Amino acid sequence: MPDHQSVEKVLGVIVVAAPALLVAFLGLTSLLKLRLREATINLAVQAAIFSGLLAALVILALMLVLGSRHVPVEVGEWVHVPRYHYNIKFLFDRLSVPMAILSFLLTGTIGAFASRYMHREPGYNRFFVLYAVFVLGMVMTSLAGTIETLFAGWELVGLSSALLVTFFQDRVAPARNGLWVWSVYRVSDAALLLAAVVMHHMAGVGDFDRLLGSGPWPEGHALVTSSQALIVGSLLLVAAAGKSALVPFSGWLPRAMEGPTPSSAVFYGALSVHLGAFLLLRVSPLLDASPILAWAVVALGLATALVAYLSASVQTDIKSALSYASLLQVGLIVAEIGIGLRYIALVHLLGHACLRTLQFVRAPTLLQDYRSLENALGRRLPNVRMAWQNFGGRGLRGWMYRLGLERGYLDSWIKDYVVTPFLALLHACDGLERRWVALLSRDAERESDRVRPYPGRFEELT
Repeated sequence: MPDHQSVEKVLGVIVVAAPALLVAFLGLTSLLKLRLREATINLAVQAAIFSGLLAALVILALMLVLGSRHVPVEVGEWVHVPRYHYNIKFLFDRLSVPMAILSFLLTGTIGAFASRYMHREPGYNRFFVLYAVFVLGMVMTSLAGTIETLFAGWELVGLSSALLVTFFQDRVAPARNGLWVWSVYRVSDAALLLAAVVMHHMAGVGDFDRLLGSGPWPEGHALVTSSQALIVGSLLLVAAAGKSALVPFSGWLPRAMEGPTPSSAVFYGALSVHLGAFLLLRVSPLLDASPILAWAVVALGLATALVAYLSASVQTDIKSALSYASLLQVGLIVAEIGIGLRYIALVHLLGHACLRTLQFVRAPTLLQDYRSLENALGRRLPNVRMAWQNFGGRGLRGWMYRLGLERGYLDSWIKDYVVTPFLALLHACDGLERRWVALLSRDAERESDRVRPYPGRFEELT
């Protein structure tokens, strides 16, 4: 009779294999241009989500009954050279299992909602292919035991999210906003990749156990010095800020609302926006090793919460208001992580993700209910606004109103001080290259005229 560890490892493989098989099925049928019926797609999605969710719940039950708090599942080793080796490793503990269950639960809810919301949509199959990629990325990120595995899931989440922002690609705004989201994600991914390189230089491996200690979460102690924790933690903080829309990258979150409502609900309002906070929870021992890093996390979280509160108070559309309300709570979660309230931050994250999913899903029908009520009354409902919101004069209230209306001026700041100088540098390099090529071309023409003795008969005629 197999022991409980073998059973847990088999269940762990099922948790990861279920969304992977869904991606393979929907992706291959799309590549082969096999048009699936909506009922077939829905059945495949429900089977994959239910299988993964059931296996994750059984693992959680076994961990609670048997008292196990750390179940590693290694799939295999990719590369092994001195001081460097890369392997696929999934870790089931008190942090990863609740996050995986949350991912399956919310994506399953949105999958059922999207099957009706996207009914007869021309891009129905394309939506669910990206949906399956997102589910796989969330599960891989949640269960990652090495930074390479986390980076792979991180990339899948970013790619599917950006493509879903541009789902309605025949419009100008979704394509432009999707490019902005993808650009911010690239900065976040670069910081995470650089952190992975630094981790390998320090520990020789990318396993979190070798960097954060072998103790179960959140009781691990970082096996690095304070300065090393500050270097790696700063890179991971930049990665978390880009993925969770923390200051100064907060501008991408309302832009992501250009996607369909199901993607806005589960991706940018509930799951994807919390990945940065999850990353900080995973590497929380680094915060204990570096007080400077911990206070930086607290300051960044509080600043994000303040900007999100001011911006949410002046929004005129429901999706933007909900996105900034979600960002407000994410900022508070990040501040809780920096203070050291790890379990409170985890519970806050799980509860807030469920609440935002409900609100985003309810938003379209809520607007329809308001229209029906106004039609029945024959007039518009009164618009209740904050007292300081109507204040457009001078002083602190007027400044706060303008700050919220401009969304903290973050997009303008990034455009003026980051994008514009970068583009100017690229234009300067392009101009230098053109002048150099033109100079070489003129020298080549002169050399060709000098060595050619006499023109041919055809050249004389022309």
